[in-house]
Amino acid sequence: MLKTIKQDIWSHLLLILLAFVALYPFFYMIITSFKTNGQFYSNFFGITFPLHFENYATAWEAIGGYIFNSVFIGIASVLIIIATSALAGYSFARLRFKGKNFLYMSVVALLMIPGLLTLIPLFLLIKSFGMLDSYLGLIIAFAAGGQAFTIFVFRQSFASLPEELFEAARIDGCGELRVFWQIVLPLSKPIIGTMAIWNLLAIWNEYMMPLVLMSNPDKFPITVGLIQFESQFVSQTLYGPMFAGYTIASLPLLILFLFTMRLFMKGLTSGAVKI
Repeated sequence: MLKTIKQDIWSHLLLILLAFVALYPFFYMIITSFKTNGQFYSNFFGITFPLHFENYATAWEAIGGYIFNSVFIGIASVLIIIATSALAGYSFARLRFKGKNFLYMSVVALLMIPGLLTLIPLFLLIKSFGMLDSYLGLIIAFAAGGQAFTIFVFRQSFASLPEELFEAARIDGCGELRVFWQIVLPLSKPIIGTMAIWNLLAIWNEYMMPLVLMSNPDKFPITVGLIQFESQFVSQTLYGPMFAGYTIASLPLLILFLFTMRLFMKGLTSGAVKI
């Protein structure tokens, strides 16, 4: 009994230490965002007063446009990914057609190919479409890149739904689109929400693709815009506004996760996806 209690204590201490190591960089970023240079050098790790909220106004003026670009590109890309992947996943899970298994295995095989290997062919393809340095070109690139894994997950999820539901719907005269819209989608809301959040997170954090496809600073998403923002404030040695910019850039995803955490966790733990 005593040995078990000691083991629990050490386990909890280890978890607390790991949580501190994981969360302290974010905490440090926030407290530094309220400092002037003098406060930054005099108290590197601690909280200092007064708090300088004007750092956030300065940072927002510099990166607000990048935030809006990322929001627009991310939402548009995710809507395309979810719509097309859900239809493809349903086709692979529930429809019968010639070459279905070969097509599905071809999609799954794309998961084995690193994204960087397709970056140059993707650049040439977007260039041939005349979509370089445009929102549409970047949205199409992101939408294409998120298809394989999302189709795989949706196919596994839709295949696990009870066959009796589909048989009853077809007996009642429902076509495939009506079955998909009225039965599959309502039953799959958790996994759809999970994949939407998953893809939005990946798109928000992507750096290399927008760097290659975009050249107009006014159209940069936040990942590329932060590099310009950082160079501007590092050259002026203004650490407070720089860390305020980092904090602002992380807030949209943090707020999104706080409001959708229950849906996200339900999608991960519902057992609907059998991989």
